[in-house]
Amino acid sequence: MREVLEQEFSKVYGSSEGVRYFFAPGRVNLIGEHTDYNGGHVFPCALTIGTYAAVRERKDKKVNFYSVNLPDSGVIGIDLTEELKPTKALRWAAYPAGVIWAFAQKGMKLDHGFDILFNGNIPNSSGLSSSASIEVVTGFVLKSLYGFDVSGVDLALIGQYSENNFNGMNCGIMDQFAVSMGKKDCAIFLDCATLSFEYASVKLPDAKIVITNSKVKHHLVDSAYNDRRNESEEALKDLQKVCNIKTLGDLSNEEFDKNADAIKSPVCRKRAKHAVYENNRTIEAVKALADGDIKHFGELMNQSHISLRDDYEVSCEEIDVLVDSAWKQPGVLGSRITGGGFGGCTVSIVKNDCIDAFIENVGREYTEKTGETAEFYVVEIGDGPYEL
Repeated sequence: MREVLEQEFSKVYGSSEGVRYFFAPGRVNLIGEHTDYNGGHVFPCALTIGTYAAVRERKDKKVNFYSVNLPDSGVIGIDLTEELKPTKALRWAAYPAGVIWAFAQKGMKLDHGFDILFNGNIPNSSGLSSSASIEVVTGFVLKSLYGFDVSGVDLALIGQYSENNFNGMNCGIMDQFAVSMGKKDCAIFLDCATLSFEYASVKLPDAKIVITNSKVKHHLVDSAYNDRRNESEEALKDLQKVCNIKTLGDLSNEEFDKNADAIKSPVCRKRAKHAVYENNRTIEAVKALADGDIKHFGELMNQSHISLRDDYEVSCEEIDVLVDSAWKQPGVLGSRITGGGFGGCTVSIVKNDCIDAFIENVGREYTEKTGETAEFYVVEIGDGPYEL
């Protein structure tokens, strides 16, 4: 990859002298979806696919962005002497520009610019956090180039801050945290209310994680994501009138069931039920994994999908076809939608000797039922950001 970056950088910026190379991963969430902004737990892991960056400092106050994945956009430039604002002209570069803006908001201003080239191997719109990956690699570049004193947790928070306030996407902390704090062969059991976390070894004897990309992304993902947040917040306000809680993640399933009628809107009640039950499922799933009970872990993944489909309503026809097909295959321990929803990917745990048949059978059924072609990735769990 380094050679490819070197060649591309020379092509775009004239030479590759003095260039440094960086990487930040994508992520997949094994269980705990839409719990992060509801004060619950999540269980994501970093992947070995992600976003590469080649960077060279400049003496002036200009920053230039270029993406190998989006060559038609050309080089997009900003001037550090001018106030940085989200504009349509920034296009995809609003993500890395937002991180520069967020660093400045936290008192870390750049005194000179740089040229940067990105090359990602996360499929676009797959729900594997290409946006968090580019945010974290940008933050890691700024830390490395300018000597800013920021931790991995700081990088995650800055990435989230920039996405919330510069890009207008009201995401929780999970994606940036998983990307920034990833550790090989481990998933991160994160309490999103307190940011306390522990690494849990993901040992899957005789099985692997298989990600299936539906290759569809429905346009309502951003707006519906923000709607789900608002609906969850409305449910929380109603519950706080009868329960002494800060977040939906504070409730057991029994406490929720006892007080659910306090939520006036039936839609908001369903959203809250998912947030509460999914949080408790995640806690149970991590315990099952620690006990070596992969079968129960898989059953909880399946329950997670049903809840995301029926109560949180963030699935879609294409994803349901993939999951239903996966559930029928021999050797599948669990399968569910992963990511924000409305398309993107599923994550499945599949026995090693069944992976080839799984890919063939699920792929065929998906094409027959939707006319689309799915992509499959048998993935490994990788580290957080680093310099090559």
